Amino acid sequence: MKRTWTIIGVADVPRSFKWYQSLLGLPETAPAHDYFGQIIDSDGTVLLCLHKWGAHEHPSLTSPHDAKPGNGLLLFFRIDNFDTVLPKVRALVSRLEEEPHVNPNTGTAEFSLRDPDGYYVTISALNPD
Repeated sequence: MKRTWTIIGVADVPRSFKWYQSLLGLPETAPAHDYFGQIIDSDGTVLLCLHKWGAHEHPSLTSPHDAKPGNGLLLFFRIDNFDTVLPKVRALVSRLEEEPHVNPNTGTAEFSLRDPDGYYVTISALNPD
């Protein structure tokens, strides 16, 4: 099996860590470090890694000022609890980028929002209704 570990640069790892756990309906835990944390599903799968901007010397994670955060990146999560997550998400953000609708390509319900660092995030139901 092969897996990718998507790593995004964030201003505040603990804040973003808590935000993503809430978004995905995961139990609240603390990140391993104030500069890096892994959002992990209940089965141990790493869903997303959060890396503090400027920590270490990773060329693409030096600063959000070198390029707009998320330019060319769409964080797309497929979840099995779509109906229970939507009300919780509305409490996380002041507005959705896209209201819930059925994606004609996947046949699944989805909506989109921005995370605290401006990344575009789409939440999609795992299965069609």
